[in-house]
Amino acid sequence: MGARTKARKRALDVLFEAEQRDLPVAELLSRRVVEPGAETSLPQYSVDIVEGVLAHAERIDELLATHAHGWTVARMPAVDRALLRIGTWEVLWNDDVPDAVAVDEAVSLARELSTDDSPAFVNGLLGRIVALKPTLLA
Repeated sequence: MGARTKARKRALDVLFEAEQRDLPVAELLSRRVVEPGAETSLPQYSVDIVEGVLAHAERIDELLATHAHGWTVARMPAVDRALLRIGTWEVLWNDDVPDAVAVDEAVSLARELSTDDSPAFVNGLLGRIVALKPTLLA
C-alpha cells in the first residue's frame, strides 16, 4: 500500500471516527496532530485531506446531495459518505492528484471497507463529479 493510499485511509478513519463519536472533526484532528509519533499520529497528507474536506464541507455535501440521485447524504453508509467527501475534495480542490486516481482510490477503499454495493455507488457518484468538474469550479 502506497504512502498516499495509507494517508487516505487514515483521513477516512478520522472523518468516520468523528462522526461515530459525535465529535467535531477539527477537535479530533487536533488530538491526532498533537501526538506525533504516537500510534494515532497522522501523515501530513491525511491532515491535508481532513483540513481540505473541512474547508469545503458545505459545498462537498451540497454536491453529493445534488448528484446522488435517490440518496440523501445522511442516508449514505458512513464509510461511503466519508470516502465521497475525500474523493470530491481530491477531484475538485487537489490538483496534485489525477481525477482517475482519486476515484480509483475511493472505490478501492469502498471495496475493502464498505458494503457490496458501495464500490459501484462511489464510482458512479465520483464519476459524475469528475464529468461536471469544469462547471462545478466555474
